[in-house]
Amino acid sequence: MLSRKQKHILLKFFSMFSVVRGYNILIVIIAQYLTSIYILAHDKPLKEVVSDLNLLMLVLASSATIAGGYIINNFYDSEKDLINRPIKSRLDKLVSQNTKLSFYFVFNFLAVIMASYVSFRAVVFFSIYIFAIWLYSHKLKKMPFIGNLTSAILMITPFFAIFMYYKNYETVIFVHAIFLFLMIFMHELTKDLENIKGDIAQNYVTIPVAYGERITKVMLTVLACLTLVPAYLLLFKYEVGHMDVFFYLSMFLLGMFLVLLWKSKTKIHYLILHNILKFIILAGVFSILLIDVNVILNRI
Repeated sequence: MLSRKQKHILLKFFSMFSVVRGYNILIVIIAQYLTSIYILAHDKPLKEVVSDLNLLMLVLASSATIAGGYIINNFYDSEKDLINRPIKSRLDKLVSQNTKLSFYFVFNFLAVIMASYVSFRAVVFFSIYIFAIWLYSHKLKKMPFIGNLTSAILMITPFFAIFMYYKNYETVIFVHAIFLFLMIFMHELTKDLENIKGDIAQNYVTIPVAYGERITKVMLTVLACLTLVPAYLLLFKYEVGHMDVFFYLSMFLLGMFLVLLWKSKTKIHYLILHNILKFIILAGVFSILLIDVNVILNRI
């Protein structure tokens, strides 16, 4: 049996894990390594990529920056989350705002220190990234379109860090990035539809608040159609191995998404749509393994 003090510490840990969304950070770490192994450094020996300390420092710096970003976002959105996510909000409040801010500065400091191991350019990169996340949380996220665009860019920035490290400028990488960017943009727009009640209450002028649900649905439909372009290129113009299964599945799920989108009216409907997009993004991470099922054996 756990003592009261141990239970209190455990609750605090889970609260902080919820604030920094540790599960999302874990996915980003996995995605960065899979992207490095299978796409960005596919011509390098596996051992060289996995044991690369510079890559490790970039991944850890990205994780620390993202954790700090979630903290500052949670800090500014605490009142809105009481409306949109009451259960999660109650768990997050087990850690005081002062403690959260202390962790925010610690994570950002660690990110810069780890980036300094790689290069001065990495320090500049992550310093700008940290500032951009703060600016987004403080001001930009309340602006229609600009907030969604900034959020999508910030979410793919950790991959840009390793992209710049390996300096691999193959066209197929940009096509993959465009597909991911469009999916994230759709995810952010759908999340705004889901959170419209809290946004209105806290004067967040998101696209659904400023232009209405119908216009937002039209935008989501256009974005879904645009994803067909990179998906087509990746299926028929580039070699993606068995990852083609993922793109066919994505097109099916996006078709289902659009049908449900125009029938959706309530928060629970938008939550389902939100989860469909989240599943596509998550499946995309692990489907990288399907690009070449023999890549590990051939590169050991």
